[in-house]
Amino acid sequence: QVRLVESGGGLVQPGGALTLSCTMSTSDSRASLRGWYRQAPGEQREVVATITGAGNTNYADSVKGRFSLTRNGPRRTMSLQINTLKPEDPAVYYCCAVLLGVGGSAYWGQGTQVTVSS
Repeated sequence: QVRLVESGGGLVQPGGALTLSCTMSTSDSRASLRGWYRQAPGEQREVVATITGAGNTNYADSVKGRFSLTRNGPRRTMSLQINTLKPEDPAVYYCCAVLLGVGGSAYWGQGTQVTVSS
């Protein structure tokens, strides 16, 4: 059992910043936080940023230079720093975890809403 809880979403002005957080609760030592995804209304869920087991990060082209993923501690918490918020960024943001060595495993949180004020 892997439980993920996201927090930190909210209403932000264009050009503003906020930090999303993800906390993982599990007794499975194979569980590892893997990245952030987002889904806007009427759109498919898309990858925002990912991190490998070795700690290497990758970002979607649309967020490079503005977003920063950090994984803390023994892979149990993860944050996403969002800077220079753009009109295309509003979405529900989800964090994802996998079980190392278990292909196809994926766990998701309930998501946190990011909204840009007009």
